[in-house]
Amino acid sequence: MKVVTRAIRTRYWKPGDDYRKIILDAISAELNEGDVVAVSEKALAVARGLVVDESRTRPGIVARSLAGFWMRLAWGVVLSRLCHMKPVNIKRLRTYPLREGAKHKQVCLEHVGFLQALRSFSEGGIDTTNLPYSLASLPLESPKRIAEEIQKMIFDRLGKSVTLTIVDSDKTYSCGTIHLSSRRVEIPGVVNLGLLAYLIGRAFRWRARSTPIAWVGSEVSPDHALRVAGLANKARGYGAGRTAWDMAVRFGVGLTEVDWKMLEQVEHRPIVILRLE
Repeated sequence: MKVVTRAIRTRYWKPGDDYRKIILDAISAELNEGDVVAVSEKALAVARGLVVDESRTRPGIVARSLAGFWMRLAWGVVLSRLCHMKPVNIKRLRTYPLREGAKHKQVCLEHVGFLQALRSFSEGGIDTTNLPYSLASLPLESPKRIAEEIQKMIFDRLGKSVTLTIVDSDKTYSCGTIHLSSRRVEIPGVVNLGLLAYLIGRAFRWRARSTPIAWVGSEVSPDHALRVAGLANKARGYGAGRTAWDMAVRFGVGLTEVDWKMLEQVEHRPIVILRLE
């Protein structure tokens, strides 16, 4: 079936914002019974205050080793080639910032563990894009429960039964009926293999789609959930940039010099309504 997408623009979400009210106000005039509502995990995490200031972190020897040897040499020389990375990203890995990078890796070690910290980007759902200064968003702790709460709120307030999915732009890799994610998700049939999922998917050029980390309101196959996540991410766009480097280049500042005012100037579309036709 054809899926029609409608990306909903809102103001930029900050820590402490009432995302429930924002969602209701944004979708009330657009929503139909039976629609799928896809919400960005990053936006929810930020609004719920799941952010950490990496500048306050004191990296240990493991974090410093990851930022130096592992990122610059293992990723920059060997793994980036294996994973068919673009030249611009290989260059960024080979010049990975030692000071800020070590702080970032320390945050990854503390919140998602060593195996996730071995990844080059988006370690375990930790994200620094579309956030100011040295802030990083953490993954949602109970995404399915949050999805259920939002779905129930929509039904109670708007009287419409919808499917609710929470989506991360980080990729899940598929080959036939095999779907490998590099982070924990709550979608039956999608297997979390951490770094190995990324290496397999990129090395063998498996199909890459954004990751649905939770789905409530209807039965779904993993392939359809991934299709919806991919369409939602495409409709939503990348905000200020795909990576922290792209974001800094866009505003002409250093990696940790993007501020709130700059981000507020960017179109923010954290919600996508998808309709089957």
